[in-house]
Amino acid sequence: MTTACGDAPRNRQYLLAGRPVGPVLPEHFRFHETDVPEPAAGEALVRTLLVSIDPAMRGWMVNRSDYVAPLNIGDVMRATCVARVVCSRRPDLAEGDLVVGGFGWQDYAIAAEPPGFTRVDGALPPSSALSLLGTTGYTAFFGMHEIGAPTAGNTVVVSGAAGAVGSIAGQIAKIDGAARVIGIAGSDEKCRWLQQHCGFDATVNYKTEDVGTRLSALAPDGIDVYFDNVGGEILDLALARLANYARVVLCGGISRSLQTGPIPGPANYFNLVFRRAKMQGFIVLDYAARFPEAAAVLTPWVRSGRLKYAEHVVEGFERLPDALAGIFRGENIGKQMVRIAA
Repeated sequence: MTTACGDAPRNRQYLLAGRPVGPVLPEHFRFHETDVPEPAAGEALVRTLLVSIDPAMRGWMVNRSDYVAPLNIGDVMRATCVARVVCSRRPDLAEGDLVVGGFGWQDYAIAAEPPGFTRVDGALPPSSALSLLGTTGYTAFFGMHEIGAPTAGNTVVVSGAAGAVGSIAGQIAKIDGAARVIGIAGSDEKCRWLQQHCGFDATVNYKTEDVGTRLSALAPDGIDVYFDNVGGEILDLALARLANYARVVLCGGISRSLQTGPIPGPANYFNLVFRRAKMQGFIVLDYAARFPEAAAVLTPWVRSGRLKYAEHVVEGFERLPDALAGIFRGENIGKQMVRIAA
């Protein structure tokens, strides 16, 4: 196809084709090709390079309104992406500039007015805009720093600890002064990575160990901060082992994705009363105005070596559906993303 911006191939897309009940499967998406869009005045055409893969995507696929509207069948799959400007009709964007925005599962998209996009911060590699300096890092920062609020001497437990958010949240707890950080993960490899690379004090492999018994041994005086990315049985086991005045941070509930039918509530919730504890959920978008504040703290932590982050990059446009399914199979260490162009 030839546009006023020059020659461009067809635009590959993945559209929502079905709503998952249980696991996300490749058949929930339909491959589609269409013309490359033409930018109008005040717009820019961007080429997607990296696509963020997040557990929240499954929620967008289900016909349920919560903090964002659900996708409709036939919509381009929603995703945050790093993209390169290939043609601009905006004075503030030039060809070759890198931007991050909700461009979705497609090769080409239109960047219009902010906050639809922002420039990629050049302080760290461009991929960091989807990991440490994206909603992943900001979720860990505000969830742990503001709600968990660990103090000197505290014992902190993080579930889903080898994931993008959990691995950063645990390190922030150490930086904030926690005496002991315990990570719960799903393989020996992930547990070793958390201790050797991220500085966790101890780990629990929930697939091979008795989580309750191990938490009782590792936190004999109780859990002061529990950062939950999983929900379900592991949340219940943590609630049973809270210390007085504990804080429970509800960040995610990936275990719910594999369940069908009614989802039971935690049986041990009343321990919040006995322990005078607090349990709070949050959405990172509530802190959007403070994202620059978080970036200003996280960036020097990385540069100084105090904070480490990992990125699990899958190559190829055709890998997008399986990369999302892989999140729920626990295949990633750190932030999952797909590179669809160099």
